[in-house]
Amino acid sequence: MDDLAAALARAHPELEAVRAAAAEPVFLVGGAVRDLLLGRPRADVDLVVEGDAAALAGRLGGPSAEHERFGTVKVEVGGHELDIASARRESYPEPGALPVVEAGETVESDLARRDFTINAMAIPLAEPGCLIDPFGGHADLERGLLRVLHDASFLDDPTRAIRAARYAARFGFELEPRTEELLRRTDLGTISADRRRGELERLAGEATAPHGFALLARWGLVRLREEGVEMAELVLELLGGPPWEGTVARSEAVLAAALGPPGREAELAEATVGSPSEAVALAAGRTGLELLLARALGADWLEPYMTKWSKVALEIDGADLLAAGVPQGPLLGRGLEAALRAKLDGEVDGPQQELEVALEAARGG
Repeated sequence: MDDLAAALARAHPELEAVRAAAAEPVFLVGGAVRDLLLGRPRADVDLVVEGDAAALAGRLGGPSAEHERFGTVKVEVGGHELDIASARRESYPEPGALPVVEAGETVESDLARRDFTINAMAIPLAEPGCLIDPFGGHADLERGLLRVLHDASFLDDPTRAIRAARYAARFGFELEPRTEELLRRTDLGTISADRRRGELERLAGEATAPHGFALLARWGLVRLREEGVEMAELVLELLGGPPWEGTVARSEAVLAAALGPPGREAELAEATVGSPSEAVALAAGRTGLELLLARALGADWLEPYMTKWSKVALEIDGADLLAAGVPQGPLLGRGLEAALRAKLDGEVDGPQQELEVALEAARGG
């Protein structure tokens, strides 16, 4: 497959240095192979060596990080971070538990522990035109199918069911019938809340996340909040530009929009706002996530709040009130709050008028 070798050289030129440094067989595996065959932009690079991963990393300049339990190291080559692992086998002591990892002898044993056939392919760096595909992943890619490697896959690691939604949404793939049958029996309750949330956040970070959550709901694995898919779509749209861009982490916002649980955002969405000062009072103390979700629920007044009203500031401060004879204490705050309300609502112009309103409020006028 000369085309595969050429595509690999274009997508991952840094791997030539790895090939030159390797004393034992090294393979590109997983998502990088899948995306190379799909002609998609480069994925994270995972390498498997039939030998000592740390020794190979040392020849490449040393690992930047090492995970001893899983036998993996990270190393930077040509400006790209690579994950290198020794070939491994794994077993699951009980459903949903983290795997027990032991050294394997071949790349085939390493591929056999993976989630889906499309992620269980490898390319030997010494023969970059050769595709190692023991489970028919290439054919499944061409058919647009997600297929697990064995019947206990979702029992061993239920997070694979969430990953199935991520891949199906991202690539527009369907579940192979037996895989769907097995997936619908998945019990996400056998994994810790942290692992479950982490996998859901990875799904929420995808551009196609709303579709992914819709799939999980269709498979009976999650319960969406009311109109959760539509909310997730609106949140993604809002985060794509001002004034919401960068206000909240996308994965956190999309996950909350899709699954909830509902918070105080409904209260904000249902509120009737008669003036800028009322808007500021309502939004005060709310998190960015609450504000974003309320906007997605229809609180249009949050647009001018974010662009204008939240940025309004007084030209006077507490020192001006102290100098005018207001004693230290709560009266200072009452005066400044009154002046800010008046400024927000266009009732004062300039520091002198601000001070007059503040003094009147502080003195009980």
